[in-house]
Amino acid sequence: MLEAYLVAFMAFFATIGPPDVAVLFAGLTVHASPAERRRTAIRGTFIAGCILLAFAAFGQSILHMFGISLAALRASGGILLLLIAIDLVFARHSGATTTTDEENVEAKTRTDISVFPIATPLIAGPGAMGASILLVAAAANDGDYMRVAITVAALLSVLALTLFLMLAATTVNRLLGVTGVQVLSRIFGVLLAALAVQFIFDGIKHSGLLG
Repeated sequence: MLEAYLVAFMAFFATIGPPDVAVLFAGLTVHASPAERRRTAIRGTFIAGCILLAFAAFGQSILHMFGISLAALRASGGILLLLIAIDLVFARHSGATTTTDEENVEAKTRTDISVFPIATPLIAGPGAMGASILLVAAAANDGDYMRVAITVAALLSVLALTLFLMLAATTVNRLLGVTGVQVLSRIFGVLLAALAVQFIFDGIKHSGLLG
């Protein structure tokens, strides 16, 4: 069970990127009071959590509605995670794990940034949504509801870590710096790449394409 937790934690940590979220949060709330930053961080994390839990709970039903097999989800989710992993390893920023330049410009003109861009796409981005559906659907399809609970626990752990880092964003930026954040991203990018390839292999294996 520890292995299942670590796999899920790694996937959510890599797709959400708590240190990256904290850095961007610090930049977006530089003129806010401590109380405003705290309120924004808590509200943004709560909304993102609701979004990701909704995808985890109803993702499989949505797949059935559109006639998408779990094998197809494993393969496509693996490809998406692999692309994210490549961006992490090479320290590139994409819309799958962070905000675009246009979104950052729009965010600076908003008085309340807890929903956009904090909750989504910073925390609950396409990568995290895909990971939520993929990990929970795979466990539920195997009838392993203990693994479903462990996956949800890992998601909540990463959300809690993200909230903590946002609340301590100034200290985190000073301790880690740009180099520290990129080192963490590269490490988890390599691990995520291996996990993504395994998802692709599993998808092909269960698709029936190989007989």
